[in-house]
Amino acid sequence: MTRNPRPRRGRHPLRLRRHPVPWQHQRPTWREARPAVIAGALKRALARPAGNWYVLGASTDARSARPLSGTVAGVEVVVWRDARGRLVGGPGACPHLGAPLADSPVRCGTLVCHWHGLALDGTPFAGWDPLPVHDDGVLVWVRLDAVGEEPPTAAPVVPARPPLAAALTSVWRGVGTCEPEDVVANRLDPWHGAWFHPYSFVDLTVVAAPGETPDAGEEDDRFVVDVSFRLTGRLVVPVRAEFTAPEPRTVVMRITDGEGTGSVVESHATPLGPDESGRPRTAVVEAVLATSDRPGFPALRRLAPALRPLMRAAAGRLWRDDLAYAERRGQLRERGRFPG
Repeated sequence: MTRNPRPRRGRHPLRLRRHPVPWQHQRPTWREARPAVIAGALKRALARPAGNWYVLGASTDARSARPLSGTVAGVEVVVWRDARGRLVGGPGACPHLGAPLADSPVRCGTLVCHWHGLALDGTPFAGWDPLPVHDDGVLVWVRLDAVGEEPPTAAPVVPARPPLAAALTSVWRGVGTCEPEDVVANRLDPWHGAWFHPYSFVDLTVVAAPGETPDAGEEDDRFVVDVSFRLTGRLVVPVRAEFTAPEPRTVVMRITDGEGTGSVVESHATPLGPDESGRPRTAVVEAVLATSDRPGFPALRRLAPALRPLMRAAAGRLWRDDLAYAERRGQLRERGRFPG
């Protein structure tokens, strides 16, 4: 483990790279990115309990007039808000003749099937049983005990976050042809950041990484990284961040020093089920909760409607590359050719 000075927070949030290192001349990281270290961190993450909870989408997508729907491990799910604004949900097929409830409207808190008008208010109906759902203020979760096959928990494992009232939030969703573990393994490899994403990350150093032993405690099971977020050209924001996996399908990046201390980026991987060719598909739902104690940050939050599309575009650009990375890993793993 190498100890570097922590990034200092300057008078202004942005920095100018005075001596930028060309991409091809940056320090190689392949020796440090040992397959056994990444595999060990992944194995420990997969062993942690999740209570059978899966991220379905953004809280804002569960509206008063339209449901939020999706497929989790081949199971159709639909959620909506009842007359009190409370989240309710259950199977995505109408119990009458199997119509897709995802296409049905919500009226006064009741989901009305658009095939024959069967109304569901979130309570049990003949052939239709509600599912446990959870709204953490940013994301919607659904509990599927038959899928997870774990001892169920009353609520999902939600990482510590900055207060929502003081955070700028954004949620992005994408789909890849891979397993959730391939997405998680990608995020537990911070060494690839400045090589694979030079448009977003520069000057990256992993200053601490967990060991290869399978019994590392969760408190020590983290990657600590010094990195600069690239804005344009030589303009950057240097931070120290840590990566942890609190449950099998979630990796959290938390800024611990520098600009935006306390901000988090959560990457959640939800299995969707196989595609037409039998290949596994996984949805990545990335939630960003940015915070700052800068005096101008409250004014910035008021621009959230204009900033969120930019935040989602930045996440999409990163994940287009990272999903290709995860898909490649999955292909090699299926062939028995992946190291580690």
